[in-house]
Amino acid sequence: MYRRWMARVMEVTFQQVGRLSGWGYPFLVDEEGREGRSSLQGPGYVRLMRRRTRRAGVRILDHSPALELLVDAEGVVAGAAGVRRQDGFRPWLVRASAVVLATGGCAFLSGALGLNVDTGDGHLMAAEVGAELSGMEFSSAYGLAPAFGAETKGLMYQFATYSREDGTELEVESDRWRGREALARALLSGPVYARLDKAPPGIHLAMRQAQPNFFLPFDKAGIDPFRERFQIHMVLEGTVRGTGGLRLLDEGCATTVPGLYAAGDVATRELITGGISGGGSHNGAWAIASGTWAGAAAARFARQRGALGRRSRLQPAGRFGLRPASMVTRLDAREALRLVQAEVTPLDRNLFRTGKGFERSLHVLDDLWEEIARRGRGRGEHALAVRQVAAMVAHARWMYRAALARPESRAMHRREDLPGSDPSQRRRLLVGGLEEVWTAPDPVLPLIGGPARSERRDRGAGPVMVHRLRPLRSGLPHERVRGRAPGGSEDRPSARLPGLLHVRGLLPGRRALCGAAVGCRRAGLSLFGQGLA
Repeated sequence: MYRRWMARVMEVTFQQVGRLSGWGYPFLVDEEGREGRSSLQGPGYVRLMRRRTRRAGVRILDHSPALELLVDAEGVVAGAAGVRRQDGFRPWLVRASAVVLATGGCAFLSGALGLNVDTGDGHLMAAEVGAELSGMEFSSAYGLAPAFGAETKGLMYQFATYSREDGTELEVESDRWRGREALARALLSGPVYARLDKAPPGIHLAMRQAQPNFFLPFDKAGIDPFRERFQIHMVLEGTVRGTGGLRLLDEGCATTVPGLYAAGDVATRELITGGISGGGSHNGAWAIASGTWAGAAAARFARQRGALGRRSRLQPAGRFGLRPASMVTRLDAREALRLVQAEVTPLDRNLFRTGKGFERSLHVLDDLWEEIARRGRGRGEHALAVRQVAAMVAHARWMYRAALARPESRAMHRREDLPGSDPSQRRRLLVGGLEEVWTAPDPVLPLIGGPARSERRDRGAGPVMVHRLRPLRSGLPHERVRGRAPGGSEDRPSARLPGLLHVRGLLPGRRALCGAAVGCRRAGLSLFGQGLA
C-alpha cells in the first residue's frame, strides 16, 4: 500500500513539474539544451503559481489568516473566517461548498527561517470540527543552523567538520540520524562549531547556486564557511520537517470530516516517509501531489453538494482562543507562548525523550490548556496571538500523548528510557480530542479506489486510550467524530517512477496551496493556507 502511494506521488509530481515547464518556469538548461527538473527555487515558483491561480479566477487574500472553520447544520464544513492583518484586522468570512487546508505544520515559533507562520492553526481548526490526526509522535525534527542565523537547510552540512570551542574535532557519523544525535548531545554540553572544509573547491560555486539562501547569512556576516569555523545550534522544526498531521482517509486527501481536505504539511506524511523526516524532496513532492489530489477531490465534493445559498445558516466552529468559557481575566499570550516553548523546543525535552519527561511536560501543558479554554480570547492582533498559542498548546499535547502511547524507539521518535523497537508497535497511531486527548492504533490504511473507515468503533487493532490528568471543567462542548466525505477517483498506476524532487526555499503551506489551487479552479470551494484564504 505504501509503495502505491509513493508511486502516485512520483507520477503526479512528474506530471505537474512538466506543466510548470510549459507555463514558463525557468528551469536550468544544460549544454545539450535539456532542462534540469530536479529542483525548484521557491520565489520563482510561488510567483508563477500566484499568476496562474489569479488567471484562473481565484481571489487571494494576502496576510489574512483563517481563525476558524464554518459548518452547516449537518456538521459539514462550509467555509472559514479570519482577519485581515493589513486592514486593521477587519474580519472576513467565506462560504464554500468544500475547504482545503494547506496551513503547514507546527514549528512553535522556534525561529527557523520561513516557519513563523507554521503554528498549527489548521490542525486546531480541523480538530474543533472532529478531525483526527496521525503520526504525531514523529514530531521531533530539528534543523542545523548557524548560531547567528535561522536558515535550517541541511544539505551543505554533509561537507562539514565539527569541533568544540577549543578546536577539538568531534567524530560525527555520516548516517543522518546518528550524526545529528551526536551533535545534539554535544550541544547539550557546550558550543559546537562547523566548517565546510570537506567540499572540494571545484564545487563551491555550484553549492552557492544550488542553495543561495544557505550562504546569504554567512555573506552578510563576512564569514567564509569553507575556511572559517562558525558556531551552530539546532532549531525545532516540529511537524514541518516531522511527519505527523491530519489523518487522511482516501486518495483524495479527505479528512475524517465531510467537506474538509488536507494538503501538504498539515496532513500526515507517513504514507510516503513512515516515521522519518520528509524535509526537502519527499515533502516537496508530497505538497505538489497532495495539493493536486485535494483540490480535485474537493471540487468533486463541491459540485455534488451544490452552491451554498447566502441564507444558509452556518455556525462558527472555533472555540479555543476565540470563545472562552469565562472572561474573568485576559490570557497573557506571551507568557503562554513562553510556557509551551519551554516544553517542546529544548533538545532534552523533545529530541531525547522519556516517559517521565512527557508526564512532566503534559502536566504543564494540560494546565495551560485549561487556562486557554477558560479565558483565552482577544481582539485584533491579540486575538490572532491567542489563537496561535492555543493551536501550539493543542499540538504539543497531541505530540506528547501520542509519544507516550508508543512505548518504544522508532524512526525519529527516540525514547531514552526505551531505546529498542517493539515489533508489536509496528502500526500507525491516531490521536485526537481537545478537552480529552485520546490515542488509538489505526487499523486501516488510507485506501486507493475505495472508502476508509473512520468511526472510532471501527478501530479493531487495539483499545482507545483516553488521557485525562485531572477532571476538566464542565460547560465546554465536546468535539464530534464525523464520517468521511464522498468523492474519490480511480487509481492510475504509475508508468514511470522518476526520482523525487528536491524542492528548495519554499514555504511549506504555499507549496500545497498552489498545488491545490490548480486542482480546484473555480468549483465553489475555498483554500486556506499560510496567510492566504
